[in-house]
Amino acid sequence: MHNSTKKWLFTKISSLILLPLMTWFLINFVSIYDKDHAQITTFFSEQPSKILFSIFVVIAFFFSALTISEIFEDYLHEEKFKNVANKALYLFAIIIPLLTILGVYKL
Repeated sequence: MHNSTKKWLFTKISSLILLPLMTWFLINFVSIYDKDHAQITTFFSEQPSKILFSIFVVIAFFFSALTISEIFEDYLHEEKFKNVANKALYLFAIIIPLLTILGVYKL
C-alpha cells in the first residue's frame, strides 16, 4: 500500500473514531461548564471519563498531525523544511497528549 493511501485511510478511520468521542466530550463539557473545581476534578477522576478523555486526546492529536502534515506536503516546497516541520509536528503530537494524559491521571 502506498504511503499517501495509508495516510488517507488513517485520516478517515481516525475521523470516524473522533465523531462519537467528540459528541461524548461536548455533552459532558456542557454539563460541567458551570461546575466548581471540585466537581470538574471528580469528573476527570472517574474511571470511564479518564479513559475516554485519554483516547479522545490521543486520537485528536493523531488526526490533527495527519492533516497538518498534508498541509506541509502541499505548501512547503523545500524538502528540508518539510522534513523538519513534519518531525516537529509528530514530536509535539506525541508529547502534548502524553502530558495531558499524565495530568489527568494525577487528579
